[in-house]
Amino acid sequence: MPVPDPTRRQVVRWSALAAGSIPLGALLAACGADGGSRAGGTAATTRPRGAGGAATPWWLQGNFAPVHQETEATDLRVVGALPPELHGLYVRNGSNPQHDDSAHWFFGDGMVHGVRLENGRARWYRNRYVHTALYDAGAGFGARVPGGTATQSNVSAFWHGGALLTSGEVGFPYRLSPDDLSTVGIHDFGGVLKSAFTAHPKIDPATGRLHSFGYGFTPPYLTYHVTEPDGRMVHTEVVDIPRSTMMHDFAITDRDVVFWDLPVIFDLQAATKWIQEPRSGAFPYRWDPSAGARIGVMPLGGRASAIAWHDIDPCFVFHGVNAHRDGEQIILDVCRLSSMFAPGEAFGGDLSERRWTVDTVSGTVTDEVVEADRPGELPNRDPRHVGRRNRYDYLVEVRGGGGAPDFGGVIKRDHRTGRRTRWSPPEPVHSGEWLFVPTASDEDAGYLLTFVYDDRTERSHLAVLDATDVTRGPVARVELPQRVPYGFHGTWVPA
Repeated sequence: MPVPDPTRRQVVRWSALAAGSIPLGALLAACGADGGSRAGGTAATTRPRGAGGAATPWWLQGNFAPVHQETEATDLRVVGALPPELHGLYVRNGSNPQHDDSAHWFFGDGMVHGVRLENGRARWYRNRYVHTALYDAGAGFGARVPGGTATQSNVSAFWHGGALLTSGEVGFPYRLSPDDLSTVGIHDFGGVLKSAFTAHPKIDPATGRLHSFGYGFTPPYLTYHVTEPDGRMVHTEVVDIPRSTMMHDFAITDRDVVFWDLPVIFDLQAATKWIQEPRSGAFPYRWDPSAGARIGVMPLGGRASAIAWHDIDPCFVFHGVNAHRDGEQIILDVCRLSSMFAPGEAFGGDLSERRWTVDTVSGTVTDEVVEADRPGELPNRDPRHVGRRNRYDYLVEVRGGGGAPDFGGVIKRDHRTGRRTRWSPPEPVHSGEWLFVPTASDEDAGYLLTFVYDDRTERSHLAVLDATDVTRGPVARVELPQRVPYGFHGTWVPA
């Protein structure tokens, strides 16, 4: 009897998935028996920049490379003075493959890093793998079609309804304990959630409701959800779009939901290569500008049947900065890439900061270039102004282009004056997404937190900046017992 080929079985599953002939739930059930041996956590926790040779992809080199030791340390050394108003837990998620192997920066196992701050002291640091079904199987997506419990939950962390949750690009969120970052389990909102769940849900500051969506490989391609402040998902409905497109983020205003349907489309051939050649850099979505690009506006809370679509030039947007209503217009700030996953691109096309103005009466969209010479990414803003006009927001400096992402310091934008202020550390020093934590009523009265890595020392620290004066640089640095690999998005859990 011939030995079954698990790779061939997976290609058949992808083919059936793309054709829509087998429901995703059935595919997940059929894949449930596939597994693999779990790697031990004995690899070095640091790796020199460029280690592994020319064949090692950039997302496994330098501080992109994973750490494997789950560490905890208490009463951490602080350089400077931690603001006593910061009383809570900073948590950031990221991609950290347990096997020193990953098809792309986006496809490692989820690992959270957290620092507890209390009364001007850094009480503890912990890093923990998110114990997803894929992590516990030790086999990655090669064993399961993505979706449901088959997610690496490696993109974001957020706090809502008294729960600390992590989310990835596909599948359900996972719940963590804020006490020690251990994994509590899958979080499907009491069985209501059937689709994927975005890494960028939005909390309406007026109601406390969580607005979210999920996109899928098969119909329904887009599903919208509303969750009450107590954590009950009370509304879910399909938004009709013609194909599976990668939709990482969206926006809300006080009365609208805003989607962007852009021409990065599901590619079965690339998905198959992704499984067969894990280090190929293949990605299951590809750039296809002929698919068109558009912005969709629907009423906040539904109904999706009322959505209106507005065409724009082909581009790709990972992250919206914020959106708000101005009469019949929607003002939407985004970090725009000219393309994504196009042939020959190491990561993406040209980056610029843009302002899209959608006239909901005429259906026209104005595209204004805000900054193209020294643009930022990974935006953040005061959570009390999500979906409302905001004066300030904060982006990560982007250095260079055409290769692996290279982030510097922070850019503070003042929309009232047009002024841009920065803290730019020396070039061997790199930051991540800056999380704004408000501590008083004024919009910029608060602090910016992120993990910072220094190439020269191969060490990381938690940096804390006063958001009213970012040019001053960190008011405090919390030294960490190990480096923190570059990652994605974080949250603040108040004590």
